[in-house]
Amino acid sequence: MKSLRIAIVGAGPAGLAAALFLSRAGHATEIIERFDNPAPVGSALMLQPTGLTVLESLGLGPAIHAAGNRIDRLFGTETKRGCTVLDVRYDALAGGRYGLAVHRAALFDTLYHEVSARRHLIFTGRRVVSSLEEGDQTYLVVEGNERLGPYDLVIDASGARSELVTASPVAPGARNLAYGAFWATLDCPDGLVDERALTQRYDQAKVMIGVLPIGRRRPDMPKQAALFWSLKVADVDEVRRQGLDRWKVAIRGYWPECQPLLDQITDWEQLTLARYAHRTMATPCSGRTVFVGDAAHSTSPQLGQGANMALLDVAALAHALASNEDIGTALAAYAQARRLHVRLFQLLSLAFTPFYQSDSVALAWVRDRLVAIIAKIPPGPQILASIVSGTLVDPFAAAGLSECDWLRNVVPQPS
Repeated sequence: MKSLRIAIVGAGPAGLAAALFLSRAGHATEIIERFDNPAPVGSALMLQPTGLTVLESLGLGPAIHAAGNRIDRLFGTETKRGCTVLDVRYDALAGGRYGLAVHRAALFDTLYHEVSARRHLIFTGRRVVSSLEEGDQTYLVVEGNERLGPYDLVIDASGARSELVTASPVAPGARNLAYGAFWATLDCPDGLVDERALTQRYDQAKVMIGVLPIGRRRPDMPKQAALFWSLKVADVDEVRRQGLDRWKVAIRGYWPECQPLLDQITDWEQLTLARYAHRTMATPCSGRTVFVGDAAHSTSPQLGQGANMALLDVAALAHALASNEDIGTALAAYAQARRLHVRLFQLLSLAFTPFYQSDSVALAWVRDRLVAIIAKIPPGPQILASIVSGTLVDPFAAAGLSECDWLRNVVPQPS
């Protein structure tokens, strides 16, 4: 395909990764960001083997590993009876698989540093409100009625609240989920939790508390962990009204060892409230606009796939553009390559969420008695590990490649 002029809306991980993939393939990219200073949003995330493979293909593996913390196990217990209700180990899979827990800012910094070092065009302080197609060209309209373009292709990587998605004829309906979570990033004393595990505590499905060690964002910073606490979004105002001390008492009652983390929280502003919605576009493109990441699909974070799916999206899009001679065929190939993997993991996340975040006593009862058994009897350990790692179906094979092909051939390596 000839060199294209491509607009990328959003300077989050998906948008930054898209700029790196496509500029190395010879396309001219412009990133358009609504905020004056691009910055990460949120506390922490898990990079799964899928997302790590994409970052390796961009030559960013060493940088992200230096900032993150290896996770070998997801482990959770029920607080009242102390029984194990979650035990997923990556070593159930062949090939030395593992997850990497990172501060969201560490992922952003890794990608943004590479984008800045290569002098990619980033236009900040421009809120994209709509697009206009004129023949084979697309223009973007930003707040204030400024018009940008023309572009051969627009990539919407602006997240779940994308205005381009809302105005698109292929916009999906959204199902807001009842439960969200408070997140905080805190310094983590040695020995507080298993450093190689995401550790969680549950009371039925109404209470879920977790501690995820996320390494050091920078070498000069202390080790950190993300503390999260699940709650109904409708209850947030009442929880805040009752005060921070009462919230801390509730957590200590379930998990006294969290005290060193709780001591660091002195204001509600230190906690980020995450709200979740389930939505999936039937076709992640419309005309010459293509949607990636949360703009195309979002759900609860129960399986920890969000950032990984976004990275897979942009890698698959780059491969589709490199493998086809016209944009229409390339976008159809991109949609086909991502369809099975996205829909399967959207469905799995939606199905698993009520067992860990809901008012259902019955589902929690089933979870507490079955999950630990499944985790011990083959092929249960392998299936659970492949679900968590994002490899229950191979996202690379869907694009007609092996995982090694992505590491070797998908994108030219940085010079």
